[in-house]
Amino acid sequence: MTIIPPRSPLDDRLSGVPGLDQRSREIFRRLVDTYLETGEPVGSRTISRILPSGLSAASVRNVMMDLEDAGLIFSPHTSAGRVPTQTGLRFFVDALMEVGAMNADERARIDAQVAASNRPRRIEDVLGEATTMLSGLSHYAGVVMAPKMNARLKHIEFVNLGPGRALVILVGEDGGVENRVIDVPPGLPPSVFVKATNYLSSRFQGKTIDEVQRTVRAEMENLRRELDDVSARIVETGIAQWSGDSDPDAKTLIVRGQANLIENAAASADLDRIRKLFDDIENKKELVQLLGAAEGGEGVRIFIGSENRLFSLSGSSLVVAPYRNSEEKIVGVLGIIGPTRMNYARIIPMVDYTAKVVGRLLT
Repeated sequence: MTIIPPRSPLDDRLSGVPGLDQRSREIFRRLVDTYLETGEPVGSRTISRILPSGLSAASVRNVMMDLEDAGLIFSPHTSAGRVPTQTGLRFFVDALMEVGAMNADERARIDAQVAASNRPRRIEDVLGEATTMLSGLSHYAGVVMAPKMNARLKHIEFVNLGPGRALVILVGEDGGVENRVIDVPPGLPPSVFVKATNYLSSRFQGKTIDEVQRTVRAEMENLRRELDDVSARIVETGIAQWSGDSDPDAKTLIVRGQANLIENAAASADLDRIRKLFDDIENKKELVQLLGAAEGGEGVRIFIGSENRLFSLSGSSLVVAPYRNSEEKIVGVLGIIGPTRMNYARIIPMVDYTAKVVGRLLT
């Protein structure tokens, strides 16, 4: 699995950080990578040596001062070294981190010890073996939680990744952020993702995805009923006629040529209303498709430090992914608890793959 989350306006809003230029981003990314690898404060001279651009230590130091002013890094003591803040780690995970494919040996160990068993096992045993495996591979604590609640949304954003693919970013009222790469119907124009983001975020704060879907479907039914009523009036006048089969989404209203000569103000208003209703229904249909994909999309959820009240004092992070039952419903989550300086790029695909293996066993 390779996920490189694209830049989005949401990234800066999440972290409360102003826009950074490319050089600042690269220096910050190198600093965090080095800190996660060593656990030690990182100095400007170290960054200068590993940068391909050959930037001087003095220039790096000036950028690091700007990063500190932005709240992304800080000095834990009087030395010149810096470490990322919790805000900085969140910004790194959401916007800059590159998640690579799993190590083949690790994947084989998970398959062998969690999935490849001919003996009948209870679900509890499967989950226990999965968390033990995660703990052994990561050297952190494995954790299972069930069920995963369908979080109430504070913000939802769709980002087009190309034909048939999109990234949905879900921000819960609890502060959790989840990125899901989803399959979307082919042919959706890029403008649909922008419209969906603006419409959903402005109207449905505090609701779950399921509740939003039900509301949008109810609105579609109301629009269809109104369309039927208005269209019936137009058809009765002989200005238009229905064609197509009985499927309401496949029917077409054919407007005759004399519509251009209509002098009846009411009939003209009805035609305008019909056009708007068709557009509205089509937009709602695309919304329902996107919401359905977002609800079913795979995703790893990451809590860093005090973003989760349970770990707010211990300086720990939680990386979890959902597992599903035979009906493809999310029935719980499993993952890893570790220090905030864990290697997220390695842990995320490990947790994601283990959750998929458990899901296959449950089905």
